[in-house]
Amino acid sequence: MIHELRVYTLWPGKVPEFLKLAGERAMKIRGNDYGKCLGYWSSEIGVINQIFHLWEYEDLNARAALRAKLGENKTWRSEYVRHVHPLVRHQAVRLLHPQRPFKAPDGKGNVYEYRNYRLHTGKAAEWLGHFEGILPTREKYSPNVCCWLTESPEPNEVSHLWVYPDLNARAKTRAAVAADPAWGEFLPKSGPLMREMNSTILIPAPFSPVQ
Repeated sequence: MIHELRVYTLWPGKVPEFLKLAGERAMKIRGNDYGKCLGYWSSEIGVINQIFHLWEYEDLNARAALRAKLGENKTWRSEYVRHVHPLVRHQAVRLLHPQRPFKAPDGKGNVYEYRNYRLHTGKAAEWLGHFEGILPTREKYSPNVCCWLTESPEPNEVSHLWVYPDLNARAKTRAAVAADPAWGEFLPKSGPLMREMNSTILIPAPFSPVQ
């Protein structure tokens, strides 16, 4: 199983137009015939004017074959791609190995936090081992949606996705986690392995499979 996280940075003010095209055209044209869509979001806090969408494939070969097939779809190119190209300033792709099953949360109106950490060379497996150990404690406060090890383009990177009812709940959760003694024991083990931490708050698109 491989996940692909596509991150599009748009020109300022173009997020509503992009999401309209994605919802009314892209998702209807491709559906889940060219990879399964797990989630579709826009950034709220972090780097703004960004679109995040997450896709699942059987493996890297299946991804390559389905992406090629999608590129040959004339309706895709004429009705969607040519209209969104002028809106996009930059595209980035992460190929991710899920370290646990993707767990779609219940309910609607949630906010999501995508955290990606760049580790010192060769330290990803060690960090993931510590993370797996603390995860039962961490999930007492809020559920983890998924955790990944990056295949490309950033080696030595891990990332994880969290869900909260709202931003106030996130703030309360993080304060409670910080006060947990078990979390306090985890931090000295994990912190020295990291060289960079990033976080983005994401809002689900109306057509996203997870809300």
